[in-house]
Amino acid sequence: MGLSLVQSRPEAEGGLVDGAVRAINQHIRAERLRAGDPVPSEAGLAAELGVSRTVVREAFRALAALGIIDLGNGRRARVGTIDKDVLGLVIDHAVHTDQASIQQIYDVRRTIEMRTVALAALRRSEPEAESISGRAAAMRQAFSHPADVMEHDIAFHCAIAVASRNPLFALIVGSFSVVTRQTWRIGWDSRSTDAERLANVECHARIAAAIEARKPRAAEAAMAEHFDGSVKALLSAGVI
Repeated sequence: MGLSLVQSRPEAEGGLVDGAVRAINQHIRAERLRAGDPVPSEAGLAAELGVSRTVVREAFRALAALGIIDLGNGRRARVGTIDKDVLGLVIDHAVHTDQASIQQIYDVRRTIEMRTVALAALRRSEPEAESISGRAAAMRQAFSHPADVMEHDIAFHCAIAVASRNPLFALIVGSFSVVTRQTWRIGWDSRSTDAERLANVECHARIAAAIEARKPRAAEAAMAEHFDGSVKALLSAGVI
């Protein structure tokens, strides 16, 4: 395994736990482990690093909190998959501690989702196109139940990001759902009539149709219209 805290000198770099965290990360990279691959056991790492199992356990917990490893009950720790919820917590923290604003979140979202929708129109599979169209149709069917519309809306944008075939876009777009759930109903209610709300829903249908037709420019135009309407609604509500 070849791990050692001697290389990291924990006394100078944040303690034994920090040193163990770095050593475990080093092992994952050196061994070219992939998501789902097992990492060495607590006992094995403790012996290799010359530290207690308590130190390794704390290192595992720190890495698990970041989604770098997965600590399943009753089984060996494994390399984790990238987790939108971890990034979502960071974004939510940034908003609630005034390190980022809702306006800035929407600026980033608009920029990213203009790209994801164009890529989805070019790269999507038939099942992906059907899933995106299905979410848009579900928004229309659930029109009288805003909470359901919101969930279909969030899933719609995530499905587009997945269809872009870039896992980082899927990670980032998925992470926005935490903030979206806090602002979505405000934007919905700030539209004063059902006609205005229905126009927002139908915009999603146009996005889906453009993706299905493999028309990236039309998809971008419809997505830009959607975000412009959403920002206007939040502005009128005083959110941004």
